[in-house]
Amino acid sequence: MKNGVEIPLEEVSPPKIGQGGYVGFNPHSEVLPAGWKYDHPDTKPLASAILVEHDIAITMRDGAKLYADIYRSPDPDDKVPALLCWSPFGKKFNGVMSLGLMTPWNLGIPSGTLSGLEKFEGLDPATWVPRGYAIVNVDTRGVGDSDDRMTILGTQEAEDGYDTIEAVAKLPWCSGSVGLAGNSHLAIAQWFIAAQRPPSLKAIAPFEGCGDLYREQFARGGIYAGDLFDNLIVRYMLQGRHGLESFRKMFKERPLANEWWNDKRPDMKKINIPTYITGTWTNTMHGMGAIRAWLEVDSKDKWLRWHPWQEWYDLWGNPQSDSELLSFFDHFLRGIDNSWPSTPRVRMATLRFGNKTPQAHENIVEDDFPLPRTSYKNLYLAPDQRLSLDPEHGPAQTVSYASEEPHGVSFSYHFDSPTRLVGLPKAVLYMSCDDLDDMDVYVLIEKIDSNGNPMLNLNIPWENLPISSFGEVKPHEFTEVVVYKGPLGILRASHRAIDEAKSMHPHWPFHPHEKEEKIDPGTITRLDIGIWAMGIEYEAGEGLRVSISGRNLGVSNFGSTAHSLNKGNHVVHFGGEYDSHIVLPFT
Repeated sequence: MKNGVEIPLEEVSPPKIGQGGYVGFNPHSEVLPAGWKYDHPDTKPLASAILVEHDIAITMRDGAKLYADIYRSPDPDDKVPALLCWSPFGKKFNGVMSLGLMTPWNLGIPSGTLSGLEKFEGLDPATWVPRGYAIVNVDTRGVGDSDDRMTILGTQEAEDGYDTIEAVAKLPWCSGSVGLAGNSHLAIAQWFIAAQRPPSLKAIAPFEGCGDLYREQFARGGIYAGDLFDNLIVRYMLQGRHGLESFRKMFKERPLANEWWNDKRPDMKKINIPTYITGTWTNTMHGMGAIRAWLEVDSKDKWLRWHPWQEWYDLWGNPQSDSELLSFFDHFLRGIDNSWPSTPRVRMATLRFGNKTPQAHENIVEDDFPLPRTSYKNLYLAPDQRLSLDPEHGPAQTVSYASEEPHGVSFSYHFDSPTRLVGLPKAVLYMSCDDLDDMDVYVLIEKIDSNGNPMLNLNIPWENLPISSFGEVKPHEFTEVVVYKGPLGILRASHRAIDEAKSMHPHWPFHPHEKEEKIDPGTITRLDIGIWAMGIEYEAGEGLRVSISGRNLGVSNFGSTAHSLNKGNHVVHFGGEYDSHIVLPFT
């Protein structure tokens, strides 16, 4: 029981030696000498010696013990800042293992980039220890040999993070300054922990962090979307002895947002320390959290870098990330008077799609985000599958699609001149269904070439791969990690209520999801559907296609139709009194 809600549990595999990097519980210290190499052909040898303290116990306020591995200089006189990498994936499950298991072509990250000491989605001690830092990889509550059941984010993880930071800051080798770094879960956790304001936490660098687990990951639009977590992460990546708070069971028992679900949304306005945020358009769950953080974090020292790459490639394969992160932490954790303060506060990127060179334009300096010069224009649904800048003044019309099939209806528009769309789009649709009192609606914006053919974006550089075109991508390599079709909007019609006071932008409406408002079959209802942010360039003649459907038509390898409640035909109404349209950010 927590926050007045009974929390269902899920079993996870107990830690097993040889699985996910687990080597057994063995508190001890060792020095890995210069030249040491992890037993994997793609790893790099250490350039200098590293002291490793394995399974160091850290006690939480309720007495629970969490265990950490600490990588630091073997020189006993060195007092250095600590960088915490905080997640439930196992402190010795590393990037080398994960890339081989979960991605094609190792994501184009060159052999010899990683040492094998890096925690999955975390920083590599081989890079950071010689630069004057300690890396602290923590097994969070319930993970590995750490006590209690697993909790995923929310207040419990935030309090544990606070306690861990303050304990690490007092260790004799620590300078007293602590930072948080890492990607995905390691980034999301930073929003929660930093909002607790631990005194020794001096700076954070959340690289790609979802900002609301219900609304952006597990139940976007009110439709369950936890298949990636359930089928990959829970089944193969989590190890613990006491079970896990179950998102799957909670949604089955309580599909509406309750106090437990709402505890999985951090209060970013409470974050008041230096913050370096990254994001990308192509990630299917993290981008909107990065945008909300930029808008809400209460610090004068914050930076936003929007890049065009897949998140793991940016973290481990993009040299810019390491150099900038070092400069950021040197300034705020070590007090070095360097050039970091002159770094532009906002940098954006735009995608070009296809096999174009360059694939994207990046490090575009801007004054703010959303871009102040943005001109929001409506493209109205029109006859003959067109989108029009002018609303239809004739009688209302309809078009329909079978909601249970993997197709929908599409409307297209071509640009007469080069165009950039950067920012937050939205769909406003008038829809009805004669066969059911609800609708699951998906809106996908694809880029099309001058002939109307859909285009694809590769999320990693072509030059690092053994292929040079999409025609060479094998079916099993066609994954949402590396291929992107375009931004997607999702909404279950009965969850259409909006709390404008909590909406971070008019085009990203905040849905409370606290009650259902069913629709009488056949009733025409307005749906405001926030669409994931976009940053795409169009050459003259190219255009976009908006598809409305009852299924996710994007690249989704972990989705499922099992959670849909659709039945029969969905009818889209446009023209006349029904000004169904897409709002686009022209820049």
